[in-house]
Amino acid sequence: MNTIRGSVYDHPKYYDVLFGADWKAEFAFLNACFQRYARRDVHRLYEPACGTGRLLIKFAQAGYEVGGIDLNSRAVAYCNDRLARHGFPPSATVGDMAAFRIPRKVDAAFNTIDSFRHLDSEAKAEAHLRCVSRAVARGGLYVLGIHLTPLTVPTCTEESWSGRRGRLSVDSRMELMRLDRRRRQEHIRLVFDISTPTRSVQVHDEFAFRTYTAEQFRRLLGRVGDWELVETFDFNHDVETPIRVDRSSEDVVYVLRKA
Repeated sequence: MNTIRGSVYDHPKYYDVLFGADWKAEFAFLNACFQRYARRDVHRLYEPACGTGRLLIKFAQAGYEVGGIDLNSRAVAYCNDRLARHGFPPSATVGDMAAFRIPRKVDAAFNTIDSFRHLDSEAKAEAHLRCVSRAVARGGLYVLGIHLTPLTVPTCTEESWSGRRGRLSVDSRMELMRLDRRRRQEHIRLVFDISTPTRSVQVHDEFAFRTYTAEQFRRLLGRVGDWELVETFDFNHDVETPIRVDRSSEDVVYVLRKA
């Protein structure tokens, strides 16, 4: 078996096979949030850390105008190629989600799968929330999914996913290697197992996520001040079942409205 050590994001085809099929619940949830919580009609969408555009393409096909930004040029190329193949403008750009501006405001933004925690400092997190605030029109939404670090013993220290497209299958394992509460870092190992009838490859990646307790994230929102917290959910993405966030919370989706 061939082993590659490097970023899983440099392999957008495999990443998209793994996560691209699991879009329906998030898509339905986001649509429901737009209708229920936005104080404006939602037509224009933006996704920071859009990656391969697994949700952008679905929203474009549903009639929304979409755009996104991501640091990884390979992921952005994959996203734009897919949009163009389906007749939509290649509207994803390469850039930093903590330092961007867009020429025209959008009605809503979303970042549902914890990419926010790649921002490795409080200053970058604040800058990101201010960038999104500048991008979203008044009364619009930012739907942000984040894995919090509970003050109790974490229950989620390992996750796995599987995906298949034709004769290509991708399995993944993500494990928490070390939690440093003082430095607010989770050290993560992520392995992709890629298989075709003639080839097997592993991609090994290691990185650090910034950690947030429920209180730390609440204080972050308070410092930025542009966002009204209107509801919270878990990663089941059921708009009929909001949750109460407390010291034991882990997977949380924050529905934020531009004040």
